[in-house]
Amino acid sequence: MKRMFTSLAGVMLTLTCLPVLAQPAAPQKAVHHLSATQAVAMAMKQRTEILTAQIDISNQDAYNKEITGAAMPQVKGSFGITKNFKIPVTVLPDFISPSVYGVLEKEDVRDAQGNPVKFDGVVNTFPAAFGVPWQASLGVSVQQLLFQPDVFVGLKARDGAMELYKNQLKVAEDSVKANVLQAYYGVLIAQKGLAFVSESKQRLQKLFADQEQLYANGFIEKLDVDKTKVNLNNLSTTESRTSNLVRITYSGLKFALGLPQTDSLVLTDSLTTEFLTQDILSLENDFTYQSRNEIKTIESSNKLLGLQVERYKLQAYPTVAAFWNLQTNAQRQKFDFFAKERWFFANIAGINVSVPLTDGWQRRNRVKQAQYALDKNTLNMERFKQAIDLQLVSARTNLTNAIEQLNAQVENKALAERVYNTTKLKYDRGLGSSFELLQSDADLQESLNNYYQSLYNAVIAKINYTRALGKL
Repeated sequence: MKRMFTSLAGVMLTLTCLPVLAQPAAPQKAVHHLSATQAVAMAMKQRTEILTAQIDISNQDAYNKEITGAAMPQVKGSFGITKNFKIPVTVLPDFISPSVYGVLEKEDVRDAQGNPVKFDGVVNTFPAAFGVPWQASLGVSVQQLLFQPDVFVGLKARDGAMELYKNQLKVAEDSVKANVLQAYYGVLIAQKGLAFVSESKQRLQKLFADQEQLYANGFIEKLDVDKTKVNLNNLSTTESRTSNLVRITYSGLKFALGLPQTDSLVLTDSLTTEFLTQDILSLENDFTYQSRNEIKTIESSNKLLGLQVERYKLQAYPTVAAFWNLQTNAQRQKFDFFAKERWFFANIAGINVSVPLTDGWQRRNRVKQAQYALDKNTLNMERFKQAIDLQLVSARTNLTNAIEQLNAQVENKALAERVYNTTKLKYDRGLGSSFELLQSDADLQESLNNYYQSLYNAVIAKINYTRALGKL
């Protein structure tokens, strides 16, 4: 069963090498009875990838509400009290002296010596303090945005951004579901392999016991007993290796489910060839690229990138906002604002218009960068469509081949079992040799190993095919 061990171990290694976040220790061991459907549902509630994607959706919802709030009226209140420990001084020009001299000259006033009084043209300055020690203000302002490119493009992008994160959640769900199903059916196949090995070991143990008795009675040679013992030892080694593989596959399934390793699992589903060989190729008849959540995610990104281009283009337009301010002020010589002295009111309303004139071609280059990003994303989508076409061809071919091989191995297994049973019957009646019996047993083991390997290959092929169709 070496090939089956290698394939199953490879899948388990892939699962266990994924980034792991420390999970809280369970207070006690739990036993979970799960079908494949229930296992997938459990993983959807506990896997870190799913929980992270759900947080992203909640975060985007909060951001959408923030953008909505920016388009609603903004109301602010203000209150302040100031104390001028020293009233600021302003230096004023001497506007009194020139006026006085002008009157004196006009009236022809003379000094004691009889000379006319004239202004010498020198304007002096003097300090003056204006204001009072205590001032207070109380006001409320309302602003309503009428037009701003960033905000209104953001309002248009709300649904697109939410759609993007929801599609990313679906992509994460597809990945988790595929991992869970591969791990779940991997455990079932490993268990079948272990049961087969145990049955084979029991057959050889009985044969070995019978041969020891025949050898003791002198009916067969020691060589026959030794050959059976060698096969029995090899089978014991295989049983131990298969038992370890079962434990590893269970651990990988627990990880895929997001469960603590201390929990126990009981799988309630069974795996049959009918489950795998049913006609699923007809699912491709109604396939479209939009069936894949990855394509939906890229399309959502394209919409947002298109809005980004529009946003930068609209930055050439003015920003318009209406406002209304209501304010009252008071000045006092002492801290007594609740006296009957007057408060002075101001009531102002208006519209602000901010017009961008020049920005050194920054906006134009931002538009170019956004358009390049959109073009690049469009090319990536076309490239991904080509990858989907290749993936479908490969998955369809692998599934067809896997089913053909499985059908062949089912027939081969039945033939090997019939040959072994006939050889065993002849041996029991003394008409066959132990060599023939051991050879038929070895052939049966090989046919069952090939059967389980083809069964495993068919499981993986079906999961990959349905995932390629976007119908996992």
